[in-house]
Amino acid sequence: MKAATITEIKKELKQLPEEQLHEIILRMAKYKLENKELLHYLLFEADYEEGYISMAKEEIEEGLSDLHSNLYYAKKSIRKTLRITQKFIKYSKKKETEIALLIHFCSTLKDTGVSFARSTALSNLYNRQLIKLEKAISGLHEDLQFDYQEEIEELRI
Repeated sequence: MKAATITEIKKELKQLPEEQLHEIILRMAKYKLENKELLHYLLFEADYEEGYISMAKEEIEEGLSDLHSNLYYAKKSIRKTLRITQKFIKYSKKKETEIALLIHFCSTLKDTGVSFARSTALSNLYNRQLIKLEKAISGLHEDLQFDYQEEIEELRI
């Protein structure tokens, strides 16, 4: 089966009656958890971004709260928490949310006391997040860039 382009789908959706559109959306939500999560964000969370960010921060803290002393299991937990963080960022698509969540992830990870020097993979993961932060900040207003740059400098190892 060949997938249609976004433009074709958009044109077709405009022609559908409202009732049929509801059925299609509900059917899509049934088949994949990610679709359901995105739909939940768009319907319930998008209007109150501050609450969404605080909920995401709580999940980040929960994921990084009790890291295993074994470095292998700690890396697995950190990667899982990072995947969850990236999912929150993807749903929001707002630079401010991305920056807030990445800063919180990096600061929480730094506060856990995990030795980055012992693991090249962990230090690379942490440094990639700092690079993503700098890239996201570069698109903001100069005053905001300055404020965030100070926070990034504190996060550097």
